[in-house]
Amino acid sequence: MKTRFRGRQDYVPLWREMQDFTDARGESTPDEIWFVEHPPVFTMGLNASKEHLLAPGDIPVVQIDRGGQVTFHGPGQLMVYPLIDIRRANIGVRCLVSALEQSVVDLATEHGVAAYARKDAPGVYVDGDKLASVGLRIRRGSSFHGMALNVSIDLEPFSRINPCGYAGLEMTDLHRLGIKLELEEAAGTLLPHFMRHLGLKADGCH
Repeated sequence: MKTRFRGRQDYVPLWREMQDFTDARGESTPDEIWFVEHPPVFTMGLNASKEHLLAPGDIPVVQIDRGGQVTFHGPGQLMVYPLIDIRRANIGVRCLVSALEQSVVDLATEHGVAAYARKDAPGVYVDGDKLASVGLRIRRGSSFHGMALNVSIDLEPFSRINPCGYAGLEMTDLHRLGIKLELEEAAGTLLPHFMRHLGLKADGCH
């Protein structure tokens, strides 16, 4: 497993790079995890309803090929993109989603914050507010897209949408919960929890 902290990347080129990586990989291609931050953008999943896009204003809207409804990505949000051959790893989609969610739960627990996942609405929550969102795509037996963890983000753009299709859903981030990590610190803290839940090993984050 290779792990890469990619810094700030425009959304669409990075999305195309994930697609290309997935299409080009072979049986022996190592799995990778990319940690990325994006400039402001709204993304809408395959079956997302435009009724949940309330007032995007000057923030771009991109229709993409993951599951789920509309969400916001922006500075201060850590994107976790697991590019994993799930057939080779012998893990199911639910296992991958759960590993992503539980890694955030574990990170929060380390700092004395009680976070939890919900079976009826993927993601991680604290006192009803959403801390992390999950949306995956599986193609050729491999995963791309992934999870958005709010670290220290401007929450105002979430008020311009029904986040993940839920009207009135409030969002939060690690800093508001008293967990003062920078993006790269959050990635380094999250990674071993994620790998442990998948039963895999990483080569460190770089």
